[in-house]
Parts: sequence; structure tokens; C-alpha cells
Amino acid sequence: MEVPQFKIFEFSPKKHDYCVGIPLLNEGDKILKQLERMFQFGIHHHADIIIFDGGSNDGSTSSENLTKYAVRTLLIKEGPGKQGAQFRMGFSYLLSQGYKGVVTIDGNNKDSIESIPTFIEKLKEGHDFIQGSRFIEGGEHINTPLSRLFAVKFIHSPWISFLARFRYTDTTSGYRGISRELLEDKNLNIFRNIFSAYELLFYMSVMAPKLGKKVCEIPVTRAYPLGKTPTKISFWGNFKIIFTLIKLTFGHYY
Repeated sequence: MEVPQFKIFEFSPKKHDYCVGIPLLNEGDKILKQLERMFQFGIHHHADIIIFDGGSNDGSTSSENLTKYAVRTLLIKEGPGKQGAQFRMGFSYLLSQGYKGVVTIDGNNKDSIESIPTFIEKLKEGHDFIQGSRFIEGGEHINTPLSRLFAVKFIHSPWISFLARFRYTDTTSGYRGISRELLEDKNLNIFRNIFSAYELLFYMSVMAPKLGKKVCEIPVTRAYPLGKTPTKISFWGNFKIIFTLIKLTFGHYY
């Protein structure tokens, strides 16, 4: 198992069979507002909350902030890698803790946290991979930049759907439910250093249907603030996403 070195800070004991995993890096007030919304909605009564921190230095993930909003565990990545490494860190921890599944959601306060119980219900029903989608009935996208909308609907989602032989509508969204069975599947083999950035998200979308797992989409809402789109994905980052799709097409990660 290839997992980056990381520190574990546990603020409370395990209380639930399912958890919410939040990958983030220097999200500042956005993650604090999101955690406040989650606390007010009572998400901590449905699942344990675990932060997959890539090494934030903005003070947002202080123990004072996290315990205030009923976060159970803070994981801080110290080894190399970006988002994919954060997920491998988080997944290895939640498996060691005996969780039956996880709901992953970005820490930038854009997604409908009210959808989390629906993900958990789908996991309890036996689904292995649940993709949140803004573009199916009941879903909503607000202030989505036109360039992002075009890329998701006409490039990324059709490409992933073709490879997976399963029709997805929103494949760039990290809002997902993932079962323990899928995470542990040796044919998937997610704990490899080759999954450093966005590769793991795309790879799991393709492989879950191919492995015969129970896959579905559920409606969610994602709202961008008005004005300039806040994003950590640069022009070079967009190019690397396309390059990752090409490598995925030719079996680089299998």
C-alpha cells in the first residue's frame, strides 16, 4: 500500500458507520462557512467528519475551528503528491477505522451539503459509487462559468462515460459516495503513487462500472460566487487534465 506520510489528530471517537471526507488546501473562510453549514444541518448526526488536509498554513484547520463544528479527525499530509495523495491518505485512514463508506465533498463551500444524507442512504442500499450531478433532474448549477460548463458537458463527461461504458453527466465533481468494498477492491488498486493529482477521481469513475459495481448519479447543487471564478486549476492544470484523460484512454493507470 503506497500512502504518503501524514499526521493524525483525532478530536473524538468514531460514532458512525459512514464518514464525510473533505480534501482541502488553504480554503480559509470557505471551509469554515461550509463546516458551519454542515453543523447547523446536523451532518455530524449522520456521519463522522474527517478533513483530508494537503498542508494548509492559513489557520483554517486549527483544532479550535474544527472542534467547534464537530469535526472528528484532521489528517495532514506530509508526503509528496496533491489531491490524489490526499485521497489515498484519507481512504487508508477511514479503512483502518472500519468505516463502511465515505462521502467526499470539496472544502470550498460550493456544494449542497444537504445532499450528504442521500449519499449515505445510497451507500446503505448497496451502491458502491455514487456520483453527484448538477445536470440531472433535481440538480442545479448556479453561476457556472461557460467555459467550465462546456468542458464538463461536452468533453469530460462524454469522454469518461465512453471509457466507463456508463453514462455520467458530471464527472469533474468530487462530490461522491464510495463504498468500502470498492476502496478495498484489489482489481482497482487505488493505493499507488501514480495517483498523485486528479488521476484517481477519473480512474475510479471509469473502473467502478467496469468492475461490475453498483453505480448511480444523484442530483446535487453547485453554486459559484458571482464575479471572477475562484479556482486552483490553472491553464496548465487544464492541459494536465486532458493529458490525464489521454493516458487513461490508453490504459496507463490499469
